[in-house]
Amino acid sequence: MTSNELEATARSLVAPGKGILAADESLGTIEKRFKAINIPSTEDNRRAYREMLFTPAGLSQFISGVILFDETIRQKAADGTPLTEVLRRQGIIPGIKVDKGAKPMAGFPGEKITEGLDGLRARFEEYYKLGARFGKWRAVITIGPNIPTLACLEANAHALARYAALCQEAGLVPIVEPEVLMDGDHTIERCAEVTELTQHLVFEQLYRQRVAFEGMLLKPNMVISGKDCPQQASTQQVAEATIRCLRRTVPPAVPGIVFLSGGQGDVQATKNLDAINRLGPHPWQISFSYGRALQDAALKTWAGDPRKVPAAQKALSHRAKCNSAAQSGKYSDQLEASSD
Repeated sequence: MTSNELEATARSLVAPGKGILAADESLGTIEKRFKAINIPSTEDNRRAYREMLFTPAGLSQFISGVILFDETIRQKAADGTPLTEVLRRQGIIPGIKVDKGAKPMAGFPGEKITEGLDGLRARFEEYYKLGARFGKWRAVITIGPNIPTLACLEANAHALARYAALCQEAGLVPIVEPEVLMDGDHTIERCAEVTELTQHLVFEQLYRQRVAFEGMLLKPNMVISGKDCPQQASTQQVAEATIRCLRRTVPPAVPGIVFLSGGQGDVQATKNLDAINRLGPHPWQISFSYGRALQDAALKTWAGDPRKVPAAQKALSHRAKCNSAAQSGKYSDQLEASSD
């Protein structure tokens, strides 16, 4: 894929009114989600759940791409159609999570480094053949007493940049995800400080690794209070702090920013996205790449019962529609309350 094709794919992923569904939960994570609603995490149940998520009528009106897990990109629907083909037929771009998780960073208690670079070039070649056209790699940054350290931030920035360069080499658009966790009691000001430094270092490494900014997307956290902070920032404060940070760190050449929900409730994540877009216009398209904030209502409605697939798909479509509106700064309480 040429640089022009990479840019075209990146821009398609952040087309007006569209965002990304993150359905790339690891086996351990989806087992926890299923356990909460008393569903055994079998391969067939995981396949049935993902197929339910991928097949609502008209989903491509709101969803441009889906991030898959290694198991899912190899699975077939009940009728034998590969799930990647199920997505493509709807005009939805398949993507793939390629990192192998955040592991404890040696010598740095409380901090993590994401692994998965070994053999990544060969894995990208296989994923491209399986239908993936974009990738995702997540780094995890924790705020706490005396952390994050500069060593942790630099190590994760370097890994993100190496991943992104390999991703583009293979013809896939890299989604670069440096997530500053909202776990903790830190203030929004502390989150802003850490997020800004993190993103500065990430883009410095991306530049050094010769990653084409036009053919990538950034998937950051919003600048938000720690979930245990006694003084929670308002939606407007979150929007203003987030945009201030992005304008200081993200080159305008980047086509789009797709926020993670990062543990926010589904409605709050939509409201924050809407408030951010109402501060526009921005140099980039600002959209969403949500997992739980899109899936939760659908998962709880489905609960493993094939008879509840239509209702679960309606719940997913509603959340996707609300976030589509927020991507344009046109979300409202009336839309949220609508059952259409």
